[in-house]
Amino acid sequence: MAEMSVPTTSIQFFPKSALCSLSTRKFNPHDLWVSSAIVSPSPRFCLKSKYNSLPFCAAAVKAASSSEKTQTEPMIPPYNVLITGGSKGIGYALAKEFLKAGDNVIICSRSDERVVSALDRLRVETGKQHVWGTRCDVKEGEDVKNLAAFAKQKLKYIDIWINNAGSNAYSFKPLAEASDEDLIQVVTTNTLGLMICCREAINLMQNQPRGGHIFNIDGAGSDGRPTPRFAAYGATKRSVVHLTKSLQAELEMQDVKNVIVHNLSPGMVTTDLLMSGANTKQAKFFINVLAEPADVVAEYLVPNIRSIPTNGSTKPTYIRFLTGLKAYSQIFSRIAFGARRNRYVLED
Repeated sequence: MAEMSVPTTSIQFFPKSALCSLSTRKFNPHDLWVSSAIVSPSPRFCLKSKYNSLPFCAAAVKAASSSEKTQTEPMIPPYNVLITGGSKGIGYALAKEFLKAGDNVIICSRSDERVVSALDRLRVETGKQHVWGTRCDVKEGEDVKNLAAFAKQKLKYIDIWINNAGSNAYSFKPLAEASDEDLIQVVTTNTLGLMICCREAINLMQNQPRGGHIFNIDGAGSDGRPTPRFAAYGATKRSVVHLTKSLQAELEMQDVKNVIVHNLSPGMVTTDLLMSGANTKQAKFFINVLAEPADVVAEYLVPNIRSIPTNGSTKPTYIRFLTGLKAYSQIFSRIAFGARRNRYVLED
C-alpha cells in the first residue's frame, strides 16, 4: 500500500479488493487522523483530516458501491430483444431471425394496424408465439417511455435494443424542393427519435443486473459521403455515428460498464424506402449492384449481434453487412463481367 503525507492531510491509495472495510488510527500529535479503506473494484483514494475524514471516506465508499452496481450478470440465451420500426423492412426481417433463433422479441410501429399485422405474420412465418408489439412514435418522448414500460412488463428486462426506426418521408428530391413537413419528419424521427430511444434504453438497462446492448442502425451518409436528392436523410444518418461515439464516451466517463452502445450497418436493403428512389440511372445501377433483400441481410446480422452477449463482450462494435471490400468487389464484377445487371430494376 503506497502512502503520501502532506502537512495537514493524508492521501491514501488502495488496491483492488472484493472487500470494503474502514479503520482509523492516530497519525501524529497534531490530532490528524488517517483512515485506511479498501474498496472495489478499482483503486481509489481518500483525502483525510480530522475535519473531513468521514465525508471523504463516505464518498469513496459510495463511488465503489456505484461501480459495483455496474457489474453484470452473464447473459444467457434466449435473449430479450426490442426493435423499433419492426413492422416492416429490415426491422421486420431482424425480428423474424431473432424469433427463429429462439429469442423473445418486442416490435413497435407508429401504426396499431401495422403492429397487429406484423405480429400475425411473424407468428405464422416462424411458428413462434413469444413476440409482442405496441404502437410507438419514437420522436415522442412519452411514447418511448411507454415502450420501455411495456417491454419491462412483458419481459422484465431487455438484453438487446435495436434502434431501427427511420424515415426519408418517401421523398427523393433536392433539398431546395423539400417541404417543411418532410424535413421535420426526417430530422425528428431519425435524430431526435434516436436520442430519445437511446436515453430510455440506457435508463432501462443500467438498472438491470444483466445490463444490455444498444444497436444504432446507420444508413446512407453515415460515412460522410454525399447523398444528393436525400440530403436531410444523409445528414441525420451521419449524426448516428457521432451520437453513438458520444454515448460510448459518456458511459465510460460515468463508469457505466453494463450498457454498451454499438453501430449496426445493414448496407443497401431492398426496402420500400430504398426502391422508391430507383428512378435515376445512377440509383438503378447501385441498387442492382449493391442492394440485398432484407432477409439476406438479417440472416447475416442477427448471428453477429447475438455473438456479442454470448461471448460476454463489453467492447463497442460496428457490425457491417456491406463492407468496403465487398462493395468494390461487386462493382468491379459488374463493370468487368456485367454481373447483377437488371437484378431488381431495369436499367436504361
